[in-house]
Amino acid sequence: MVETAKKQWFVLHTYAGYEDKVKSDLLSRAQSMGMQDYIFRVMVPEQEKIEKVRGKKEAVEEKIFPGYVLVEMVMTDESWFVVRNTPNVTGFVGSHGGGSKPSPLLDDEINRLLRQQGTPAKRPAITFEIGERVTIIDGAFNGVVGKITEIQPDKYKLFVSVDMFGRATTTELDYDQVKKIN
Repeated sequence: MVETAKKQWFVLHTYAGYEDKVKSDLLSRAQSMGMQDYIFRVMVPEQEKIEKVRGKKEAVEEKIFPGYVLVEMVMTDESWFVVRNTPNVTGFVGSHGGGSKPSPLLDDEINRLLRQQGTPAKRPAITFEIGERVTIIDGAFNGVVGKITEIQPDKYKLFVSVDMFGRATTTELDYDQVKKIN
């Protein structure tokens, strides 16, 4: 793979149970080794699951991909060295051995994962206003025009009212799931 100055997401393989430790160690190493301009976000995808604990139902966080950690980075020889030599990292997924650099995740794959984790893929520079009309460009209401009823700028979320079978239905969307109507 040719080095690129573009931030991309890669998957690390770790020892099972050490995902959170790898995340904290990697962020710490990036800071102490001056790699903040090359290693950005580190994520351990989790989902909430209801389990019975001592006879009571409790919500617990469960790893979606046990033994794997996602890292957003610019792939250079230095950043690659720092990441793969982090304790408990066994390698990159997509690396074919012999010193070859790994393949990044596809944009669709990481966008879906980030949305699922409640984090927007990109920090949009667009601003919206309540009452503004937008076209939904992703999800179940793809192609439907609606009106913004609520905005959560800290989470990059919009609540859009759409007409469904003659009734107003509100749906929650990310900023990147809508397009402004000119």
